Amino acid sequence: MRVLISTSDARPAVARLHRTRVQLTVLITAITTLCMIVLGLVAAVIDARSRDQALDGALDRVLTGLAPRVYLNDDDSVDTSDLPSDQLVGGEIAILVLTADGTGGWTVHYGHLRSHMPAESGIAATADAATRAAGDTVYRDSIDSAGRRVRLATAVFGWEESDREVVLITGADPDGWDRGRALLWWALIVGGTVMVAASAVGGHLLSGRSMRQALVLLDDQERFLSDAAHELRTPLATHRLATAPGRRTQAEAEQVLADVHALGAKMERVVTGLLARARMQSGVTTMERVQLLLDQLTESVVDEFDNPRLVLQPNPTVVMGDPHLLALAIRNLVENALTHGAVNPRAPVEIYVGEGRVCVRDHGTGLAPRLSSNPFDRGVTAGRGSGIGLALVAWIAELHGGTATIEPVAGGGTIATLLLPPPTAVPTGTASRSRP
Repeated sequence: MRVLISTSDARPAVARLHRTRVQLTVLITAITTLCMIVLGLVAAVIDARSRDQALDGALDRVLTGLAPRVYLNDDDSVDTSDLPSDQLVGGEIAILVLTADGTGGWTVHYGHLRSHMPAESGIAATADAATRAAGDTVYRDSIDSAGRRVRLATAVFGWEESDREVVLITGADPDGWDRGRALLWWALIVGGTVMVAASAVGGHLLSGRSMRQALVLLDDQERFLSDAAHELRTPLATHRLATAPGRRTQAEAEQVLADVHALGAKMERVVTGLLARARMQSGVTTMERVQLLLDQLTESVVDEFDNPRLVLQPNPTVVMGDPHLLALAIRNLVENALTHGAVNPRAPVEIYVGEGRVCVRDHGTGLAPRLSSNPFDRGVTAGRGSGIGLALVAWIAELHGGTATIEPVAGGGTIATLLLPPPTAVPTGTASRSRP
């Protein structure tokens, strides 16, 4: 099974990836916060303008609705007797009806909610401004007699049969009119906070998901380097000892050359196998599936060893798979048998091929206790090697839809089996990414 790197891993590369994830989360949260602030300000400004327009529209409706209800009597006096019964009167909008008194002052003919209007000086200034506006409605902000804010709308009306004019003033408390604005602010604050928190959590999860593959590739790289170091350490040490300076006879020199050649071939096979696994797991290459004769492939692998202890019993059998990977698996099984079945140097290693399987039997000491649970686990070894060889065999078997087993045999030794499915049963999908 693949094990993902935990967040507590202290390796520098992993730590940098985790710092990048935190930075991405902070950046996403900051951008979302900035966007929510800008959105909230824009919404607040639009709402404020909309409410101001709604308030001015309400004041204007009262103005235009009450103007026809103010009459001029025959004696040139202003009649406001119909105003108290009008449906526009009696609400939260204050109303004043004024006329000029001829001395520069103003006479109030009707008032509703007079305490919500400015003081006398403020009323006079408002009426003067409306008179100068030449018939246009004048809107202005002021302070009422109790010190509260008040929004005023003022217009001048007249009659065709008279030169006399009346000033109609309507006013309302903007704070009372804007009670919904507080709800909007709370909705923006609470909703924005929830959105920022959601973006922080979502950004953290998405950034972690986006980096998961990078962590897997980093894990693959480090495992490849670790496996290569384990596998190559012993051949390199042996190579160094074999080529140490010293006087040798002709026979000894030839033996050294043969040993060095064998070590070079072994290191080449190790590197080839590890590279093939790493490239396939990273998605650089895919497994080749061709129809091949398993018995002939095994014969070619056995011939590479040129070891008289190897006894091959081939039977024609056809499988589907990658010839390079299957050769690597068979080679590892044979090397494992030669290494761990060397109790008797003359004891044979018997290899049977048939019915889609390769069985390698040695006459060694059998399975060591530490191997009895699962000898194909990565790193499990009986004391020699690194345990990578059998793990690669299991990985290649799984890749082909088959199995790899190793069992003790009565009379001593073990038998390792690589079993492949028939050609018609081999899956056509991509290979599994699980690895030893």
